[in-house]
Amino acid sequence: MNRETAETTVDSAPSGVWRIVAAREIAVKLRDRNFLVSTILTVLVIVASLAISAFASSRPTTVDVGIVGAEAVPIVTTANTLADSANKKITFTAHEVADTSTLEQQVKDEMVTVGLLPDASGWRLIGKSAKNDDASTYLTAAVRQITLQRNAVAAGTSIEQLSRGSAVSYDLIDKAAVDPALAKVVSIVFAFLFYLSSILFGLSIAQSVVEEKQNRIVEILASAIPLRQLLIGKVVGNTVMAFGQLVLFGGAGLIGLAAIGKGDQVTQIAGAAGWFIIFFVVSFLALASLWAVAGALATRNEDLQSTSTPLSMSIMLVLFAGIFLSGTGRVIASYVPIVSIVAMPGRLADGSAAWWEPFIALIITAAATYGIVVTAEKLYRRSLMQTQGRLTIRQALRVED
Repeated sequence: MNRETAETTVDSAPSGVWRIVAAREIAVKLRDRNFLVSTILTVLVIVASLAISAFASSRPTTVDVGIVGAEAVPIVTTANTLADSANKKITFTAHEVADTSTLEQQVKDEMVTVGLLPDASGWRLIGKSAKNDDASTYLTAAVRQITLQRNAVAAGTSIEQLSRGSAVSYDLIDKAAVDPALAKVVSIVFAFLFYLSSILFGLSIAQSVVEEKQNRIVEILASAIPLRQLLIGKVVGNTVMAFGQLVLFGGAGLIGLAAIGKGDQVTQIAGAAGWFIIFFVVSFLALASLWAVAGALATRNEDLQSTSTPLSMSIMLVLFAGIFLSGTGRVIASYVPIVSIVAMPGRLADGSAAWWEPFIALIITAAATYGIVVTAEKLYRRSLMQTQGRLTIRQALRVED
Protein backbone atom coordinates (compact mmCIF):
# COMPACT_ATOMS: atom_id res chain seq x y z
CA MET A 1 0.00 0.00 0.00
CA ASN A 2 1.52 3.34 -1.05
CA ARG A 3 1.56 6.47 1.09
CA GLU A 4 -1.30 8.23 -0.72
CA THR A 5 -3.54 5.19 -0.41
CA ALA A 6 -2.68 4.82 3.29
CA GLU A 7 -3.43 8.48 3.97
CA THR A 8 -6.77 8.16 2.13
CA THR A 9 -7.65 5.05 4.15
CA VAL A 10 -6.72 6.74 7.42
CA ASP A 11 -8.65 9.90 6.60
CA SER A 12 -11.74 7.88 5.73
CA ALA A 13 -11.58 5.80 8.94
CA PRO A 14 -14.51 6.46 11.27
CA SER A 15 -13.73 8.70 14.24
CA GLY A 16 -15.13 6.13 16.68
CA VAL A 17 -12.66 3.42 15.72
CA TRP A 18 -10.96 3.92 19.09
CA ARG A 19 -13.82 1.93 20.59
CA ILE A 20 -12.66 -1.14 18.69
CA VAL A 21 -9.13 -0.67 20.01
CA ALA A 22 -10.44 -0.14 23.55
CA ALA A 23 -12.59 -3.28 23.34
CA ARG A 24 -9.58 -5.26 22.13
CA GLU A 25 -7.44 -3.98 25.04
CA ILE A 26 -10.16 -4.99 27.52
CA ALA A 27 -10.61 -8.40 25.91
CA VAL A 28 -6.85 -9.07 25.98
CA LYS A 29 -6.71 -8.16 29.69
CA LEU A 30 -9.68 -10.36 30.55
CA ARG A 31 -8.00 -13.29 28.82
CA ASP A 32 -4.65 -12.64 30.50
CA ARG A 33 -4.24 -15.35 33.13
CA ASN A 34 -1.53 -13.42 34.99
CA PHE A 35 -3.79 -10.38 35.28
CA LEU A 36 -6.74 -12.42 36.51
CA VAL A 37 -4.65 -14.37 39.02
CA SER A 38 -2.96 -11.22 40.39
CA THR A 39 -6.35 -9.50 40.76
CA ILE A 40 -7.89 -12.44 42.60
CA LEU A 41 -4.80 -12.80 44.82
CA THR A 42 -4.90 -9.09 45.70
CA VAL A 43 -8.57 -9.33 46.71
CA LEU A 44 -7.75 -12.39 48.82
CA VAL A 45 -4.84 -10.55 50.46
CA ILE A 46 -7.13 -7.60 51.33
CA VAL A 47 -9.77 -9.89 52.82
CA ALA A 48 -7.18 -12.04 54.64
CA SER A 49 -5.36 -9.05 56.14
CA LEU A 50 -8.62 -7.63 57.50
CA ALA A 51 -9.64 -11.05 58.82
CA ILE A 52 -6.28 -11.49 60.54
CA SER A 53 -6.55 -8.00 62.03
CA ALA A 54 -10.04 -8.76 63.35
CA PHE A 55 -8.88 -12.10 64.75
CA ALA A 56 -5.87 -10.54 66.46
CA SER A 57 -7.93 -7.74 68.02
CA SER A 58 -10.63 -10.12 69.28
CA ARG A 59 -8.29 -12.84 70.50
CA PRO A 60 -8.16 -13.08 74.33
CA THR A 61 -4.78 -12.31 75.86
CA THR A 62 -3.40 -14.00 78.97
CA VAL A 63 -0.77 -12.30 81.11
CA ASP A 64 0.92 -14.66 83.56
CA VAL A 65 1.95 -12.75 86.70
CA GLY A 66 4.52 -14.28 89.00
CA ILE A 67 4.07 -13.29 92.67
CA VAL A 68 5.77 -14.04 95.99
CA GLY A 69 3.20 -14.47 98.77
CA ALA A 70 -0.55 -14.02 98.74
CA GLU A 71 -0.42 -10.25 99.28
CA ALA A 72 -0.31 -9.63 95.51
CA VAL A 73 -3.37 -11.76 94.72
CA PRO A 74 -5.90 -8.90 95.28
CA ILE A 75 -3.88 -6.75 92.87
CA VAL A 76 -4.15 -9.35 90.12
CA THR A 77 -7.88 -9.78 90.83
CA THR A 78 -8.46 -6.01 90.68
CA ALA A 79 -6.47 -5.78 87.42
CA ASN A 80 -8.87 -8.31 85.88
CA THR A 81 -11.84 -6.24 87.06
CA LEU A 82 -10.38 -3.07 85.54
CA ALA A 83 -9.65 -4.81 82.23
CA ASP A 84 -13.22 -6.15 82.08
CA SER A 85 -14.66 -2.69 82.73
CA ALA A 86 -12.57 -1.37 79.82
CA ASN A 87 -13.88 -4.16 77.53
CA LYS A 88 -10.39 -5.54 77.10
CA LYS A 89 -10.06 -9.27 76.50
CA ILE A 90 -7.16 -9.62 78.89
CA THR A 91 -6.84 -12.15 81.69
CA PHE A 92 -4.23 -11.77 84.43
CA THR A 93 -3.32 -15.08 86.07
CA ALA A 94 -1.36 -15.16 89.33
CA HIS A 95 1.41 -17.78 89.79
CA GLU A 96 2.82 -17.90 93.33
CA VAL A 97 6.51 -18.85 93.69
CA ALA A 98 8.75 -19.44 96.69
CA ASP A 99 11.07 -16.43 96.60
CA THR A 100 12.36 -13.47 94.58
CA SER A 101 15.24 -15.32 92.92
CA THR A 102 12.89 -18.05 91.68
CA LEU A 103 10.53 -15.40 90.35
CA GLU A 104 13.31 -13.60 88.46
CA GLN A 105 14.45 -16.90 86.94
CA GLN A 106 10.92 -17.69 85.78
CA VAL A 107 10.72 -14.28 84.11
CA LYS A 108 14.05 -14.95 82.37
CA ASP A 109 12.84 -18.37 81.24
CA GLU A 110 9.54 -16.80 80.08
CA MET A 111 7.55 -19.12 82.31
CA VAL A 112 5.66 -16.02 83.43
CA THR A 113 5.08 -12.76 81.55
CA VAL A 114 5.95 -10.42 84.41
CA GLY A 115 6.84 -10.57 88.06
CA LEU A 116 5.09 -8.47 90.75
CA LEU A 117 7.07 -7.78 93.91
CA PRO A 118 6.65 -5.45 96.92
CA ASP A 119 9.45 -2.97 97.60
CA ALA A 120 10.13 -0.02 99.89
CA SER A 121 8.11 2.46 97.82
CA GLY A 122 5.23 0.12 97.01
CA TRP A 123 5.43 -2.45 94.22
CA ARG A 124 7.58 -3.15 91.20
CA LEU A 125 7.05 -5.08 88.00
CA ILE A 126 9.79 -7.22 86.47
CA GLY A 127 9.98 -8.01 82.76
CA LYS A 128 12.53 -9.84 80.67
CA SER A 129 13.52 -7.47 77.84
CA ALA A 130 10.51 -5.32 76.94
CA LYS A 131 7.71 -3.64 78.87
CA ASN A 132 4.32 -5.33 78.69
CA ASP A 133 1.85 -2.48 78.19
CA ASP A 134 -1.16 -4.42 79.47
CA ALA A 135 0.59 -5.39 82.69
CA SER A 136 1.95 -1.87 83.18
CA THR A 137 -1.46 -0.27 82.64
CA TYR A 138 -3.82 -2.51 84.60
CA LEU A 139 -1.58 -3.82 87.39
CA THR A 140 -0.39 -0.28 88.11
CA ALA A 141 -3.99 0.98 88.15
CA ALA A 142 -4.94 -1.90 90.47
CA VAL A 143 -2.12 -1.06 92.90
CA ARG A 144 -3.18 2.58 93.01
CA GLN A 145 -6.83 1.70 93.59
CA ILE A 146 -6.08 -0.74 96.42
CA THR A 147 -3.55 1.60 98.02
CA LEU A 148 -5.95 4.52 97.85
CA GLN A 149 -8.66 2.41 99.45
CA ARG A 150 -6.39 1.37 102.31
CA ASN A 151 -5.19 4.92 102.90
CA ALA A 152 -8.78 6.14 102.93
CA VAL A 153 -9.71 3.60 105.63
CA ALA A 154 -6.64 4.61 107.67
CA ALA A 155 -7.68 8.25 107.44
CA GLY A 156 -11.20 7.44 108.62
CA THR A 157 -12.87 8.16 105.30
CA SER A 158 -13.83 6.22 102.17
CA ILE A 159 -12.52 6.06 98.64
CA GLU A 160 -15.86 7.35 97.36
CA GLN A 161 -15.49 10.52 99.47
CA LEU A 162 -11.88 10.97 98.43
CA SER A 163 -12.71 10.62 94.74
CA ARG A 164 -15.86 12.77 94.86
CA GLY A 165 -15.81 15.32 92.02
CA SER A 166 -12.89 13.65 90.24
CA ALA A 167 -14.89 11.94 87.47
CA VAL A 168 -13.92 12.99 83.96
CA SER A 169 -16.19 12.40 80.98
CA TYR A 170 -14.93 12.35 77.40
CA ASP A 171 -17.30 13.70 74.73
CA LEU A 172 -16.40 13.78 71.04
CA ILE A 173 -17.43 16.82 69.02
CA ASP A 174 -17.14 14.90 65.75
CA LYS A 175 -18.40 11.42 66.55
CA ALA A 176 -18.31 10.44 62.88
CA ALA A 177 -14.57 11.07 62.59
CA VAL A 178 -12.36 8.19 61.52
CA ASP A 179 -9.89 6.72 63.97
CA PRO A 180 -6.51 8.39 63.16
CA ALA A 181 -4.72 5.03 63.05
CA LEU A 182 -7.28 3.64 60.62
CA ALA A 183 -7.13 6.82 58.50
CA LYS A 184 -3.34 6.43 58.23
CA VAL A 185 -3.69 2.83 57.13
CA VAL A 186 -6.28 3.89 54.53
CA SER A 187 -3.87 6.54 53.17
CA ILE A 188 -1.10 3.96 52.84
CA VAL A 189 -3.50 1.58 51.07
CA PHE A 190 -4.43 4.37 48.61
CA ALA A 191 -0.74 4.97 47.89
CA PHE A 192 0.00 1.29 47.26
CA LEU A 193 -3.09 0.78 45.09
CA PHE A 194 -2.05 3.80 43.01
CA TYR A 195 1.46 2.42 42.59
CA LEU A 196 0.28 -1.12 41.81
CA SER A 197 -2.30 -0.08 39.23
CA SER A 198 -0.08 2.56 37.60
CA ILE A 199 2.81 0.15 37.12
CA LEU A 200 0.68 -2.85 36.16
CA PHE A 201 -1.46 -1.14 33.54
CA GLY A 202 1.17 1.38 32.49
CA LEU A 203 3.78 -1.25 31.66
CA SER A 204 1.11 -3.21 29.83
CA ILE A 205 0.42 -0.22 27.57
CA ALA A 206 4.11 0.47 26.96
CA GLN A 207 4.89 -3.18 26.19
CA SER A 208 1.93 -3.41 23.84
CA VAL A 209 3.09 -0.32 21.93
CA VAL A 210 6.72 -1.41 21.64
CA GLU A 211 5.79 -4.95 20.57
CA GLU A 212 3.54 -3.60 17.82
CA LYS A 213 6.36 -1.31 16.76
CA GLN A 214 9.05 -4.00 16.90
CA ASN A 215 6.93 -6.49 14.92
CA ARG A 216 5.98 -3.81 12.34
CA ILE A 217 2.30 -4.38 13.15
CA VAL A 218 1.97 -0.67 13.83
CA GLU A 219 2.63 0.07 10.14
CA ILE A 220 -0.39 -2.01 9.20
CA LEU A 221 -2.49 -0.41 11.95
CA ALA A 222 -1.39 3.08 10.91
CA SER A 223 -2.61 2.44 7.37
CA ALA A 224 -6.10 1.65 8.63
CA ILE A 225 -6.45 3.58 11.91
CA PRO A 226 -5.46 7.18 12.72
CA LEU A 227 -2.69 7.06 15.31
CA ARG A 228 -4.67 9.41 17.51
CA GLN A 229 -7.55 6.90 17.55
CA LEU A 230 -5.11 4.08 18.30
CA LEU A 231 -3.76 5.97 21.31
CA ILE A 232 -7.22 6.88 22.59
CA GLY A 233 -8.32 3.26 22.36
CA LYS A 234 -5.33 1.98 24.32
CA VAL A 235 -5.71 4.65 27.00
CA VAL A 236 -9.47 4.24 27.40
CA GLY A 237 -9.35 0.42 27.40
CA ASN A 238 -6.71 0.25 30.11
CA THR A 239 -8.36 3.04 32.12
CA VAL A 240 -11.63 1.09 32.16
CA MET A 241 -9.83 -2.01 33.41
CA ALA A 242 -7.92 -0.03 36.04
CA PHE A 243 -11.19 1.54 37.21
CA GLY A 244 -12.88 -1.85 37.46
CA GLN A 245 -9.98 -3.33 39.39
CA LEU A 246 -9.88 -0.43 41.87
CA VAL A 247 -13.64 -0.67 42.45
CA LEU A 248 -13.20 -4.38 43.15
CA PHE A 249 -10.36 -3.75 45.61
CA GLY A 250 -12.19 -0.89 47.29
CA GLY A 251 -15.39 -2.91 47.62
CA ALA A 252 -13.50 -5.81 49.19
CA GLY A 253 -11.84 -3.46 51.66
CA LEU A 254 -15.08 -1.72 52.68
CA ILE A 255 -16.94 -5.02 53.10
CA GLY A 256 -14.04 -6.28 55.18
CA LEU A 257 -14.11 -3.18 57.41
CA ALA A 258 -17.82 -3.64 58.01
CA ALA A 259 -17.24 -7.31 58.83
CA ILE A 260 -14.61 -6.54 61.50
CA GLY A 261 -16.82 -4.06 63.32
CA LYS A 262 -15.71 -0.80 61.68
CA GLY A 263 -19.07 -0.26 60.04
CA ASP A 264 -19.56 3.09 61.79
CA GLN A 265 -16.53 4.46 59.94
CA VAL A 266 -17.20 2.87 56.54
CA THR A 267 -19.27 5.84 55.32
CA GLN A 268 -16.44 8.38 55.56
CA ILE A 269 -13.84 5.91 54.30
CA ALA A 270 -16.15 5.01 51.40
CA GLY A 271 -16.36 8.72 50.51
CA ALA A 272 -12.56 9.01 50.53
CA ALA A 273 -12.27 5.80 48.48
CA GLY A 274 -14.75 7.18 45.95
CA TRP A 275 -12.70 10.36 45.56
CA PHE A 276 -9.55 8.25 45.23
CA ILE A 277 -11.07 6.35 42.30
CA ILE A 278 -12.21 9.60 40.65
CA PHE A 279 -8.79 11.21 41.01
CA PHE A 280 -7.11 8.03 39.82
CA VAL A 281 -9.24 7.71 36.67
CA VAL A 282 -8.73 11.37 35.70
CA SER A 283 -4.98 11.22 36.36
CA PHE A 284 -4.54 7.78 34.82
CA LEU A 285 -5.59 9.20 31.46
CA ALA A 286 -2.41 11.30 31.64
CA LEU A 287 -0.28 8.45 33.01
CA ALA A 288 -1.53 6.03 30.36
CA SER A 289 -0.69 8.52 27.62
CA LEU A 290 2.82 8.94 29.03
CA TRP A 291 3.29 5.16 29.22
CA ALA A 292 2.25 4.94 25.57
CA VAL A 293 4.87 7.57 24.75
CA ALA A 294 7.47 5.55 26.65
CA GLY A 295 6.63 2.58 24.43
CA ALA A 296 6.62 4.67 21.24
CA LEU A 297 10.07 6.14 22.01
CA ALA A 298 11.50 2.62 22.26
CA THR A 299 12.24 0.40 19.32
CA ARG A 300 12.81 -2.85 21.18
CA ASN A 301 11.73 -4.23 24.56
CA GLU A 302 15.31 -3.67 25.74
CA ASP A 303 14.85 0.08 25.23
CA LEU A 304 11.72 0.23 27.36
CA GLN A 305 13.54 0.31 30.68
CA SER A 306 15.40 3.44 29.63
CA THR A 307 12.40 5.28 28.15
CA SER A 308 10.10 4.42 31.07
CA THR A 309 12.53 5.10 33.94
CA PRO A 310 11.56 8.78 34.47
CA LEU A 311 7.90 7.81 34.63
CA SER A 312 8.56 4.89 36.99
CA MET A 313 10.57 7.15 39.31
CA SER A 314 7.78 9.74 39.32
CA ILE A 315 5.24 7.10 40.31
CA MET A 316 7.57 5.91 43.07
CA LEU A 317 7.85 9.48 44.40
CA VAL A 318 4.06 9.75 44.50
CA LEU A 319 3.98 6.50 46.51
CA PHE A 320 6.46 7.90 49.05
CA ALA A 321 4.60 11.21 49.20
CA GLY A 322 1.35 9.42 49.99
CA ILE A 323 3.00 7.47 52.81
CA PHE A 324 5.33 10.00 54.41
CA LEU A 325 4.03 13.52 53.70
CA SER A 326 2.27 15.31 56.55
CA GLY A 327 1.24 18.78 57.65
CA THR A 328 1.61 21.65 55.20
CA GLY A 329 3.50 19.52 52.69
CA ARG A 330 0.57 17.12 52.48
CA VAL A 331 -1.90 19.97 52.03
CA ILE A 332 0.14 21.40 49.15
CA ALA A 333 0.58 17.96 47.60
CA SER A 334 -3.18 17.43 47.60
CA TYR A 335 -3.44 20.15 44.93
CA VAL A 336 -0.49 18.96 42.82
CA PRO A 337 -1.62 16.88 39.80
CA ILE A 338 -0.85 13.15 40.05
CA VAL A 339 0.30 13.49 43.69
CA SER A 340 -3.24 14.58 44.53
CA ILE A 341 -4.41 11.03 43.70
CA VAL A 342 -3.21 9.84 47.10
CA ALA A 343 -2.81 13.09 49.08
CA MET A 344 -6.36 14.47 48.76
CA PRO A 345 -8.24 11.19 49.47
CA GLY A 346 -5.88 10.64 52.40
CA ARG A 347 -6.87 14.02 53.84
CA LEU A 348 -10.53 13.23 53.25
CA ALA A 349 -10.10 9.95 55.13
CA ASP A 350 -8.76 11.64 58.26
CA GLY A 351 -11.18 14.57 58.02
CA SER A 352 -8.55 17.30 57.54
CA ALA A 353 -9.92 18.48 54.16
CA ALA A 354 -12.96 20.73 53.74
CA TRP A 355 -15.79 19.54 51.51
CA TRP A 356 -14.89 21.95 48.70
CA GLU A 357 -11.17 21.13 48.49
CA PRO A 358 -11.42 17.93 46.39
CA PHE A 359 -13.48 19.80 43.77
CA ILE A 360 -10.76 22.46 43.37
CA ALA A 361 -8.02 19.82 43.28
CA LEU A 362 -9.95 17.78 40.72
CA ILE A 363 -10.33 20.80 38.41
CA ILE A 364 -6.57 21.43 38.62
CA THR A 365 -5.87 17.75 37.96
CA ALA A 366 -8.27 17.64 34.98
CA ALA A 367 -6.64 20.71 33.42
CA ALA A 368 -3.17 19.24 33.87
CA THR A 369 -4.36 15.91 32.47
CA TYR A 370 -5.68 17.63 29.35
CA GLY A 371 -2.34 19.38 28.76
CA ILE A 372 -0.38 16.17 29.33
CA VAL A 373 -2.62 14.12 27.02
CA VAL A 374 -2.35 16.69 24.21
CA THR A 375 1.45 16.78 24.49
CA ALA A 376 1.70 13.00 24.83
CA GLU A 377 -0.49 12.47 21.78
CA LYS A 378 1.86 14.63 19.71
CA LEU A 379 4.93 12.75 20.97
CA TYR A 380 3.21 9.42 20.34
CA ARG A 381 2.32 10.22 16.72
CA ARG A 382 5.78 11.58 15.92
CA SER A 383 7.76 8.74 17.46
CA LEU A 384 5.60 5.67 16.78
CA MET A 385 6.64 5.31 13.12
CA GLN A 386 10.34 5.95 13.79
CA THR A 387 11.98 2.51 13.80
CA GLN A 388 15.64 3.45 13.33
CA GLY A 389 16.42 3.38 17.05
CA ARG A 390 15.42 4.62 20.48
CA LEU A 391 14.35 8.27 20.55
CA THR A 392 14.54 10.91 23.23
CA ILE A 393 11.67 13.30 23.89
CA ARG A 394 13.68 16.14 22.35
CA GLN A 395 14.26 14.10 19.20
CA ALA A 396 10.58 13.16 19.01
CA LEU A 397 9.58 16.81 19.25
CA ARG A 398 11.80 17.63 16.27
CA VAL A 399 10.15 14.99 14.07
CA GLU A 400 7.68 16.49 11.66
CA ASP A 401 4.06 15.27 11.61
